[in-house]
Amino acid sequence: MINYYVYDSPIGKIGIGEEGGKITDVNFERSACKPHEYVTAETPMIKKAHAQLEEYFAGKRKSFDLPLEPGGTDFQRRCWNALIDIPYGETRTYADIARAAGSPQGFRAAGMANNRNHIAIMIPCHRVIGSDGSLIGFGGGLDVKKYLLELERRHASD
Repeated sequence: MINYYVYDSPIGKIGIGEEGGKITDVNFERSACKPHEYVTAETPMIKKAHAQLEEYFAGKRKSFDLPLEPGGTDFQRRCWNALIDIPYGETRTYADIARAAGSPQGFRAAGMANNRNHIAIMIPCHRVIGSDGSLIGFGGGLDVKKYLLELERRHASD
C-alpha cells in the first residue's frame, strides 16, 4: 500500500507517495494523478521528500537525494534516467531523450514515457521541450512547466 500525503507549494498542491522507503509519486493535485490504492500518511520518507522539494522551490536544491521507485518498463526507465541526467536549468527535446534511451527514432515513445512519469520534478520531465523550443506536454499544466523552468534558470548559476 502506498503512503500518500499532500502539501501546499508555490505551484499548488503536490502529492507525494512512498512505499517501502522509496518515493513512488510526486504529482500535481490538479492533474488528478494519484496512486490507485493509497493511505493518507505522512511518513519520514515523505517528510524528507517534502523538505527537499521546499529547498528546490527556494532555489537551494538542484538535485534530489532520495530513493525513487518509478516502476515502468525498461524503455521508460531509460527515458526517466535520461531526464535525471538533464542538468538543472537546461532543457532537452523528446528526440534527445529518445537517443539517450537508445532509440533514436523513438521520440514519440519518449514522449509517452514522459507522460507516464509519476515522480514529477524529481524525475524532471518539465525539462523536456518541443524540437522548436516550445513548451509542450506537461501534466501539471504549461504554466507550471514555465514556472519550474524559469525558477531553474534564475538559480542555475547560484
